[in-house]
Amino acid sequence: MTAFKKQLFFLLMLGFHVSSAQKFSIDPTVTYQTMHSFGASDCWSMQMIGRYYPIEKRNKIAELLFSKEVDATGTPKGIGLSMWRFNIGAGSTEQGTESKITNEWRRAECFLENGKYDWSKQQGQQWFLEAAKRHGVDFTLGFLNSAPASMTKNGLAIGSGRLGEWNFDKSKVNEFANFLTQVSAKFAFDYLSPFNEPQWDWGPKSKTGFGSQEGTPINNEDIAWAARKLDKTFGESKLKTRIVLTEAAQIDYLYNSKTNRSEVNQDNQIEAFFDKSSKNYVGNLKSVEHLICGHSYFTTSPTDELVKKRQALGDKLSQQNINYWQSEYCILGDNAGEIKGNKVDFGMKTALYVAKVIHADLTHANASAWHWWLSVSANDFKDGLIYVSNNGVKGENDTNKFDGEIIESKLLWALGNYARFIRPNMQRIKAEVDSEKVLVSAYKSQNQVVVVFVNNAESQRMELPILRKNQKVNAFVTSQTENLAHWKISTNSIELPAEAIVTVVIAY
Repeated sequence: MTAFKKQLFFLLMLGFHVSSAQKFSIDPTVTYQTMHSFGASDCWSMQMIGRYYPIEKRNKIAELLFSKEVDATGTPKGIGLSMWRFNIGAGSTEQGTESKITNEWRRAECFLENGKYDWSKQQGQQWFLEAAKRHGVDFTLGFLNSAPASMTKNGLAIGSGRLGEWNFDKSKVNEFANFLTQVSAKFAFDYLSPFNEPQWDWGPKSKTGFGSQEGTPINNEDIAWAARKLDKTFGESKLKTRIVLTEAAQIDYLYNSKTNRSEVNQDNQIEAFFDKSSKNYVGNLKSVEHLICGHSYFTTSPTDELVKKRQALGDKLSQQNINYWQSEYCILGDNAGEIKGNKVDFGMKTALYVAKVIHADLTHANASAWHWWLSVSANDFKDGLIYVSNNGVKGENDTNKFDGEIIESKLLWALGNYARFIRPNMQRIKAEVDSEKVLVSAYKSQNQVVVVFVNNAESQRMELPILRKNQKVNAFVTSQTENLAHWKISTNSIELPAEAIVTVVIAY
C-alpha cells in the first residue's frame, strides 16, 4: 500500500466528528465524478469594460476572476476560474437599433462582415480572453447565442418568436461551419458551444417589437443536423476544438420527455443525442464531447424540488453514461419566494443561496463543471460576480461603459470557495454530515483532500482528522466579515462561522 493510500485509509477510519451529536465523515474510497472546471462568461459587460475602462481597473477585474496567487496573509487575490466562456457575437452591434435589441450592452459584434473577417472586432472581450490565458486559466470556450445575422432567415440576431423555428438559413450551413472553424482556430478555443437555450423563442416582445438579446430557438433534429455538418468541417480542418451540446434552458429538458416543449421536439435531450437508437444520435461524432450541458434556471426552489430534479437528472445521465456540465446560472424569478432575481445583493444571502445550488448540482446531478452567467454586471440584478458603476444601465448613452466603480460581491468569493481549490481532474468523494443546516462535499487529488462546508446556521465547531504529524491544514472563509480569508489551522478542530462557506484544504 502506497503512503498516500495509507493516509486515505487513516482518514477514512478517523472520519470527521462534531460535538452535539452531529457527525461528519468522508470515505475517499467511494468516488464520483472527475471534476472539469468552474467558470463564468464574458457576456455582455466585458466588451465595454475591456475596450474602454482604465487599464488598472481591467487588471483588477482580471485578477479577481483569474488569479491563483495569494497575498502576504495567504488569502487568495482572486477566485482562480478554470474555464472562461467567450461570447461569439452575431453582429447586432453593427446593426445598432435596427438589430431590435434596445440595450447597447446586450448587443455583440461579429468577426465576419460582408464576407470578410475582421479580427479587431470584440476587442474588449479579446482583452479579457488574453488576460485569462496570462493568468493560466485551464480552458476556454466559445459560445453562440445566434448565428451571424448575415446567415439568419430574418437578417437579425433575434428569433421570430415561434418555438422550434431556428432562425437560420440552412443553405448557408457550409458558411456557418467555416465561420465557427475560423473563429475557433483563431482563438484556440478548447470547446465550442454552438447553441444556447434552444427552448426559448428569443423573439421580439409583442408590445415593443424589440428583443432583449441575441438568440434563437432550435429543435433537436436541427441541432443534430447542424452538429453533423460542424463535425465534418472540423474534421476536415483537423481542428482540435471540441463541440459541446446543448445548453438546455432548464435541466428538465435534458431528462424529461413530457414537458411543455415536447410538441416542438426540444426536450429529452440526453436520449435524443446520446442514445444509439435515436435518429438524432450524435455520440459517434469525433468532434462532439461525450457530455451534455444544461442551465439550472427555474429549478432551484423549494429545496425539495432542487434535490428531486437533480437526482432525476443524475439517474438519466447514469443510464446513458455521459458527463454533465451545469454551464450557466444566475438568480432569476422569485424562486418560490426564497430569493428574487431583481435588485443587487452584495451580501451573504445570495452567496449562500447559490452555494446551495452549486452543492446540489455537484452532489445530486454529479456535474463535473459549474459555470456562472455574468462575470461582471452593470445591472440592478443578481446576475454578476462583480459589479460596475451604479448597478443600472440606463440605455445607449449610459456612461458606465467608459468607467465606473468596481464592486465585489460575497458571491464572487463564495464561488471561489469551490473554484479556487477544486481543480481540474480532482475527484469528488463521499462526504456526509448529520445536520440539515450544514452542506458538505469533498474532493481529492494525489496530495490533498478539499472539503467545502456551507453553514446556514449559527457557528459550530468541527473536529479535523490527524493524518500525520507534519500534515498541513488550511481553511478559507467567506462570511459577513471575510472574503475567502486564509486561516492557518494548528489544532485538530475548526470553528465554522455563522452563515459562512468554509473550504478546508488538507495537504499530505
